[in-house]
Amino acid sequence: MIPWEHLATTQIPGASGDMKLMRRGTEYSIMLGRIELMNSRLSGSEEALAKLSVEKIAGRPVPTILVGGLGMGFTLRALLAVAPRDARIVVVELVPAVVEWARGPMAHLHAGSLDDPRVEIVVHDVASVIGEAKSRFDAILLDVDNGPEGLTSDANDALYTAKGLSEARQALKPGGVLAVWSQGPDERFAARFRRGGFAVEEVRVKAHRGKRGARHVIWFGGK
Repeated sequence: MIPWEHLATTQIPGASGDMKLMRRGTEYSIMLGRIELMNSRLSGSEEALAKLSVEKIAGRPVPTILVGGLGMGFTLRALLAVAPRDARIVVVELVPAVVEWARGPMAHLHAGSLDDPRVEIVVHDVASVIGEAKSRFDAILLDVDNGPEGLTSDANDALYTAKGLSEARQALKPGGVLAVWSQGPDERFAARFRRGGFAVEEVRVKAHRGKRGARHVIWFGGK
């Protein structure tokens, strides 16, 4: 078996522990300690997050979409494939090195998506960006950590609290949608999401593009 190669290490603002970029042949992995945050072989659910979100805001003029978390760029690439030509896509990434890796060792995975004229990359805390916005976004897509239980920083935890959900609702335009990706189900979060005044739909999607394998969860909350 091909061994893993350690390509880079970085620190996460506001959190302890190292984030590492690893490679094994053509496979890439981003790790937090021993926890795998993302893997280049698993992109099906991130692509579903993008496609289903765009379907829910179809027909809106000049839609503005916020993506929380750049990661390996699967959500962004899928968005660019289905979003209108006049869409504005704001990608907020907390860790500067993740953007550097997207332009460096993982540039082929991102396939030029960061340079698309519809895209704005913001290196910042997505919770702060959402908290400062009022009726700005048609859709907010949260693809940070492994779901509602934040792993990389306390700020990410705040996204899923009652206060965080309230701020997300205020950041949406009327009729907008908040989409939350998760590695698995979370009944407590789903209940909290509904109590936040959203019309919530839970969708199970395939982690892989194939027919078999694990399924992830996406919650869609309509304002």
